[in-house]
Amino acid sequence: MSVKEFLESLMVEKAPGPAPSFTVFDLVKTMEIIAETRLIGRGRLSEELGLGEGATRTLIARLTDADLISTSKSGCSLTQKGEKAWQDIRAVLPQKAVLGRNELTFAPYNVAVLVRGRSENVRKGLEQRDAAVRAGARGAATLVFRDDRLLLPTISTDLAEAYPKAFSQVTSLMDLEDGDVVIISCADKPREAEYGAIAAAWTII
Repeated sequence: MSVKEFLESLMVEKAPGPAPSFTVFDLVKTMEIIAETRLIGRGRLSEELGLGEGATRTLIARLTDADLISTSKSGCSLTQKGEKAWQDIRAVLPQKAVLGRNELTFAPYNVAVLVRGRSENVRKGLEQRDAAVRAGARGAATLVFRDDRLLLPTISTDLAEAYPKAFSQVTSLMDLEDGDVVIISCADKPREAEYGAIAAAWTII
């Protein structure tokens, strides 16, 4: 089972009790936050995620039951299994960056996510755009890096020529390899921009 499938399995409704009021992207973000802080309390985690205390409590319980995190009076930390799962995620989603205004951005907040080696899973980029919108973003652009060029499927075969500012920002922030995908998510709020990018990336990993 891939780490994607494993995390999605944690979202299955458990009886008795209500369905989770968080998303699989909240699980990914939680693991990122804990990996970066090493130890974090439930209250601060709730604030970082923008979730209520009840939802955060349930989320922590799911990750604890899956042996991805451990809890103590000091807070939450990744287990050995959690560290391995986070490294598996990082192998596919190695970089994330905030972008400024460019020819492809159209909202106050814009986040780019690098998806390693998944260009063969991209068609026209519509599926990624729709996933970003469902996650709260206003839209998303999907770029493919192939033969030392950034492409915008069905629109441009050379981003450097067609959208030089976007090309400069992406290439300066991302360590690109042949076959990589970069997804730029645009939203009115930082959280929606980030989650839109992750949701779009989720469709091709």
